[in-house]
Amino acid sequence: MERTSDAQRYLIGVGSNRRGRHGAPRAEVAAALALLGGTAAPIRASAPLGPSSRTFANSAALIASDEAPEALLARLKAIERAFGRRRGRRWGARVIDLDVILWSGGRWRSPRLTIPHPAYRARAFVLAPAAALAPRWRDPASGRTLRQLHARLTKPRAVPRPARTA
Repeated sequence: MERTSDAQRYLIGVGSNRRGRHGAPRAEVAAALALLGGTAAPIRASAPLGPSSRTFANSAALIASDEAPEALLARLKAIERAFGRRRGRRWGARVIDLDVILWSGGRWRSPRLTIPHPAYRARAFVLAPAAALAPRWRDPASGRTLRQLHARLTKPRAVPRPARTA
């Protein structure tokens, strides 16, 4: 297994919207967080993306590991398989979903993994627990903190008023 010379910090997104061997989605997320170790954000309910109609339970974990990003990804995929995750429809129901969101090494790109996660800036269900856990962690692309990214994404927007007719 490829290792980096020093322990790195990783922010891992954790989600579930299907019952598994640990129970309901919230229990699946709690079991995954316990297995990952590190520090965990509170588990939150969120609406599904895509074709799934089941509510998700989401959280994030901040872990330290001497694994290189590809090795950590392999370990996360093994955990997903152990929880009963099977490859299938994109955005479909899943027992557990573990994603590398950020890495203290900055950016990483390979055929199997892109860090930062390409879509995390547009997903409140990722940013809310991530900002709760590591509010000052800066996005390597924009330089904004997780707190700033979450605030920008969830900022109330003015509703356009209909044009007045004279």
